[in-house]
Amino acid sequence: MWPPESSRLRGSAHTVDGNCESVSPPVHHPLVKYPKRSTRSSPIPNSPSPNKEIEIPSGGAPALHGRGGNLRRRRQIWRRNPIVEEKKRSITVAPFECAWDEEFRFREAGRGCITFEASAHNDVTLVFRQQPGSQHYHYKMDNSRHYTVILGSHRNKRLKIEVDGKTVVDVAGIGLCCSSSFQSYWISIYDGLISIGQGRHPNNNILFQWLDPDPNQNVQYVGLSSWDKHVGYRNISLMPSAPQNSILWSQIECAYVERDGARGRTRKEESKDGSDQRILANFLENWDLSDAMFVVGSEKKVVPAHKVVLSSCGDFPFNLMNGAVIELPSVSYPVLHSLLEFIYTSSTQISKWQLISLLQLSSQFKVKPLVMCCEEIIGCLKMNDTGPTSSENLQLSSGGSEAHQFDYYPFKTPLNTQKIEQFLVSGEHSDVNIYVNGHGLVAHAHKLILSLGSVIFDKMFTNGMKESSASSVFFEDVPVEAFFLLIQFMYSGQLKADSKEITPVLVELLLLSDQFGITVLQFECCKRIMEFLSEDTVCSVLRAVSSIPSCKLLEEACKRNFAEHFDYCTTACTDFHVDMTVTSEEKVLDAILTWCMEACDCLNWTFVHELLSTARPEMLFGGRLTAINTLLPLVRFPLMQLSLLQLMEKSNLAKIEVFRQLVAEAIEFSNAGLCMATNTSIDAPVIKSFNIFRMVITMVLSTMPNITVTASSPNSRYTDPKALVSKNYQGTCFAGPRLEGGKMCSWWMVDIGQDHQLMCNYYTLRQDGSTTFMRSWVLQGSMDGRSWTSLRVHEDDQTICQPGQFASWPITGPSALLPFQYFRVMLTGPATGVSNTWNLCICFLELYGYFR
Repeated sequence: MWPPESSRLRGSAHTVDGNCESVSPPVHHPLVKYPKRSTRSSPIPNSPSPNKEIEIPSGGAPALHGRGGNLRRRRQIWRRNPIVEEKKRSITVAPFECAWDEEFRFREAGRGCITFEASAHNDVTLVFRQQPGSQHYHYKMDNSRHYTVILGSHRNKRLKIEVDGKTVVDVAGIGLCCSSSFQSYWISIYDGLISIGQGRHPNNNILFQWLDPDPNQNVQYVGLSSWDKHVGYRNISLMPSAPQNSILWSQIECAYVERDGARGRTRKEESKDGSDQRILANFLENWDLSDAMFVVGSEKKVVPAHKVVLSSCGDFPFNLMNGAVIELPSVSYPVLHSLLEFIYTSSTQISKWQLISLLQLSSQFKVKPLVMCCEEIIGCLKMNDTGPTSSENLQLSSGGSEAHQFDYYPFKTPLNTQKIEQFLVSGEHSDVNIYVNGHGLVAHAHKLILSLGSVIFDKMFTNGMKESSASSVFFEDVPVEAFFLLIQFMYSGQLKADSKEITPVLVELLLLSDQFGITVLQFECCKRIMEFLSEDTVCSVLRAVSSIPSCKLLEEACKRNFAEHFDYCTTACTDFHVDMTVTSEEKVLDAILTWCMEACDCLNWTFVHELLSTARPEMLFGGRLTAINTLLPLVRFPLMQLSLLQLMEKSNLAKIEVFRQLVAEAIEFSNAGLCMATNTSIDAPVIKSFNIFRMVITMVLSTMPNITVTASSPNSRYTDPKALVSKNYQGTCFAGPRLEGGKMCSWWMVDIGQDHQLMCNYYTLRQDGSTTFMRSWVLQGSMDGRSWTSLRVHEDDQTICQPGQFASWPITGPSALLPFQYFRVMLTGPATGVSNTWNLCICFLELYGYFR
């Protein structure tokens, strides 16, 4: 067969295998090591050849290449030679060189995926550019933004990603090379999202993902490069790249398929990444999970099949016949095999003289795509004055199938996907019932469908486990709603959850998809979650995805969202509230020392003290020693007990100048008589005067003695003074309205005690779980509880806009220097909402300032 022009190499690309014949002399490149070519002569154009090809036009007369006209290409193709040699591209790139070729080009700019095998000691390097580069890529400037991915950098120790020559990713221990054998990799780019994985299956076995904040949407060419040693590349394929979270990647079939010319069977080549996921073609005439059979020909040959597959593409009368056996005494086995092969693989081969029999058999069972294909080829043969009587082989295809193809969904033409979905609803041809303990029946399912969707199910039903022969399977500790959505997805390839928010079910489905190894469902769940991620849901999502290695992109998005809303998340999100609440400044000090030492487990400061007895701070903290000068001032040493400060003053940590100064100041502060009530100390002795130290002192009202909290409305279940001064989040906590001086208002008031006064210079509020947000209010102070001084007035303040939100404001001016015994927050205008707009809905109050 005359090779297409697109398959010839130009520039510094690769060669085809030596068994493949070339029309014109190849263009040799100095970087490429070419295999020895075959000595066979090349075919002559327009001469009789066994590789002649017929292509069926979409609506007109057919054409014979080399004999007839030259018409448009149609999907159904007839080839006379059933054995097609697979082209295996291979190149070797010399040190500091780069191979470019027109074939190494994405179909769509900014979006594409390359799969390849590589063998090298180090630095398997791929360059992604807007235009082809030069042979000496590393010495050529590029004005447009471009990317370089280096596998096995730093002498095969690290993975690197560079943008315009500058390193943006440098991680150790992943994406390493192997010089003793070829390893499979894939790299995908989609709108700046670079994903790197191992194996032949894009989006499986993800090693790393990085999202470019300023992507080049025109990246299109791929260069295969090296560093200081030769790098061998082979089996290079480029394909469209779908979004990482898109449904288009469902069950991608990147397995190499080999044709057995004698039997016409297909099999998947063993995956080098260890994945055993099977495709539908693997079940062709396979007894695994079969529930139907044909008895064909006079020799009564028995051929296994699967009801759910056959019934989805035609009308096979299993319900009208004896059991699941269809007898075809007048049909030969090759004809039946071609029918089944077309159903299971979307293509088949058959001798020319058996074409009429295949048409009759496909018409009998109403396999319409095969009927149409046979009729078109017969018409094509008649128009070319050749009849279907010779022994030549014809290849029929419903989608231009080739020996090495990729697909994105396990069920394709001629299978009717709508019928497959309906089988789940009706339970027709079901061979397994799925139960969840404590709930009951979940679905009447089909073992074959589940096995195609999940390698876990495949092993369960075919590896001799008890489920292989059981008609019912029971699962424990599985969320029912999410589990049914997972089963639906395997039948339809679509996520049936229509919710426009992140629900617990969606997070459970993400975990289940990881548990059952359904990668494409993971991506679809990640897509939904990232679309609706907010500070209210980030905590639960982050807890879930941190245990899933393939969800690193979502994990990074959660971490960024969590960092942006740190105060809100650590208080409003109950999942993190306990872990993130700091109960003492000593724990803050321990955390800083642990980070500076790059330790995995949290270390106590006393342990660091012991280490410093035999080591200098420079040796112990390394490059992070300078960070201590920035971090240690964040520890509020004056809040610690005097006895603890005195121990620290004598410790080896005092070798650190900043630490010694801060501890000395804190001891001086304590000796001066200032004291503060915290959640670890409730003593509040009276001092005679305000201290002159310029320090902000926190007063936690819940621990102060003789504190009185009152509201503008009577105490009730939701008007609880204790709730206001506790750190526990309250979903509903409000002070109701009352009339004062002829005006509507509502307030919370705090009396810190007759013997105490506070000069307040900062205060914090927290909204309860409602959406009744305060907009106009005032913070006031008083010495007698009757005459009030306004410390800060808020008019149409939009700060609070989320349930559970914290907000803080400073007190400035002369008011910040006035001591008061009473403080109150009073609503002076209606809050947002449609009802109860005069309720003051706060669940926490904290005051800061100078206290005596």
